Amino acid sequence: MANNRLALNANRVVAFLQKLPQEFTKQDIIRFIEENGIKMVNFMYPGGDGKLKTLNFVISDRAYLETILTCGERVDGSSLFSFIQASASDLYVLPRFATAFVDPFSEIPTLCLLCSYFDKDGQPLASSPEQTLRRAAKAFRDVTGMDYEAMGELEYYVIKPAEGVYPAIDQRGYHESAPYAKTNDFRTRCMYYIAQTGGQIKYGHSEVGNFEQDGLVYEQNEIEFLPVPVCEAADQLMIAKWVIRNLAWREGLNVTFAPKITTGKAGSGLHVHMRITKDGRNMMLTDEPRPQFGTPLSDDALRMIAGMMDLAPSITAFGNKNPTSYFRLVPHQEAPTNVCWGDRNRSVLVRVPLGWTAKADMSALANPLEKSSDFDTTQKQTVEMRSPDGSADIYQLLSGLCVACRHGFEMEGALEVAEKNYVDVNIHDAANADKLATLAQLPDSCEASADCLAKQRAAFEAHGVFSATMIDGIIAQLRSFGDRTLRADISNDKAKIAALVEEYFHCG
Repeated sequence: MANNRLALNANRVVAFLQKLPQEFTKQDIIRFIEENGIKMVNFMYPGGDGKLKTLNFVISDRAYLETILTCGERVDGSSLFSFIQASASDLYVLPRFATAFVDPFSEIPTLCLLCSYFDKDGQPLASSPEQTLRRAAKAFRDVTGMDYEAMGELEYYVIKPAEGVYPAIDQRGYHESAPYAKTNDFRTRCMYYIAQTGGQIKYGHSEVGNFEQDGLVYEQNEIEFLPVPVCEAADQLMIAKWVIRNLAWREGLNVTFAPKITTGKAGSGLHVHMRITKDGRNMMLTDEPRPQFGTPLSDDALRMIAGMMDLAPSITAFGNKNPTSYFRLVPHQEAPTNVCWGDRNRSVLVRVPLGWTAKADMSALANPLEKSSDFDTTQKQTVEMRSPDGSADIYQLLSGLCVACRHGFEMEGALEVAEKNYVDVNIHDAANADKLATLAQLPDSCEASADCLAKQRAAFEAHGVFSATMIDGIIAQLRSFGDRTLRADISNDKAKIAALVEEYFHCG
């Protein structure tokens, strides 16, 4: 397995050291710096606004390099997080060697490392998003005996001047090729650089959203990742957003991950796929017949889904962080509004994507010269949460989803809850109004989302995962928007919606 991951690895540090990232030591990092002409080191860490922050070091000698890699550095926590007071604001940032990558943009050879926060006592900062996610993953493992893995679908719009040739059809950009899609080359360059930073990418493609407005082309794209341990998934998504924005800036393009771009057009989500594994084996499927469902999901997978059904209203507090999020979560726009799940059904909150469960050797059927293969396709099965968007705090969101999936193993009647909330129809069709009436709805504003989190906070604070301070801060932040009736108030006012979109254009 290690050799498979080392072969053709795009991360220069991995390729040079011939080690998996989790095996990197401080001496490995020093050797890479010395033997590859690295002149600077960047420490990078997420702030309270969900964006990566950077601290630059110029390497003057080996002793100084040893010092920063061993001791880290001080930062002003009150300028990074709203819950830290200026009177006691000093924090440490310590690099995590497993995250090392060469900055793909810097003219000066530079090595970047993600950092963890530590408090004045030299302990991991309990209220930091990264530590919250680590506690969530540990609690999941302690309760279930399994590991929780995740991957994100990163959707974003690229905006550039209209060219007037080969115009794309409005809202028909899904998987479009050039020349009708004008930003495919930009996306592939993003993928190339993300891979160099260690991102495990599944694929990329153009998405549905595609329109012209005021002389500009708006093209929606998606880069989807492979499932990895949940803490790695968060790091990869953070760095990927940083890469996409940096490349766009250097190429004179504008990019937004905003959940709402304009009225009547597809918004951008941050769908999260997840799976559970034990000793490297995917535990999502069963060999037992499941005639009531479209996919033979295991009881453990059904418990995960039940937990998400129960806590779905409050998960929006982590994954839908500004008022425009709730202009995306409206019926008939491929964004969920009701708490339900189903197979291959894009009107539901939790979707079970088409899996390779048919046991047919499609490769041999498509390629007559190929011999039959016994490739284990069960590893590919995931379930997908469809409510989050680009405004999410990635670490909080993945922590919340991990908690919800663990909650499904702890709640009574989980399998019954899963069966009750299963739908195999488009719930927005008029013929299915009776079924729709039985389903809970997602919040319709930041304030409503805060209310849901306040009611369900005990589940997130269980096992010490979310600190009470963090939950209080999230609730206060969401309520500060004062948007309880905003969607109803301005839903027919394009000018006010446009102003709102502009205000939160570069969220997350």
